[in-house]
Amino acid sequence: MKKNPRFMVGLVGVAAVVTYLIWTGVSETMVYYVTPVELIEKVEADPTFHDVGVKVGGMVIRGSYRRVEGELLHVFTVRDLVEESATFVVEFRDALPDTFTDDIEVVLEGRLREDGVFEATTLLTKCGSRYEAAPEDLAGAPPHPTNAP
Repeated sequence: MKKNPRFMVGLVGVAAVVTYLIWTGVSETMVYYVTPVELIEKVEADPTFHDVGVKVGGMVIRGSYRRVEGELLHVFTVRDLVEESATFVVEFRDALPDTFTDDIEVVLEGRLREDGVFEATTLLTKCGSRYEAAPEDLAGAPPHPTNAP
């Protein structure tokens, strides 16, 4: 039985198209952001970086949140996840996500103004732990069937 060369060429073509679609889909959905330390370093190295929009990830400092009366303005301080001394004040003029609380990890999109305040246009909260079982709940749980002796 002879192999059909057109079939093989078609199969390779379909595989190439599927690979291309997967590659572009994954690269378009990735979210890259800088840390507060990286943002501060970039601004110090190039002051024109104040005019560039960026995404920054960090942790909201407990007790720093306040709402400005009479307007839709939220102000809070964000710190770096590793270098806790790297902080900046954030101003956000929109409704907060329901999952926003003190001491939560956030991703902000906006720009760092020259006065050192980050003016956020988008605020996303990272709330993976909200849907994970607490360690004390797992301690009393029966062993998983695949881990049972």
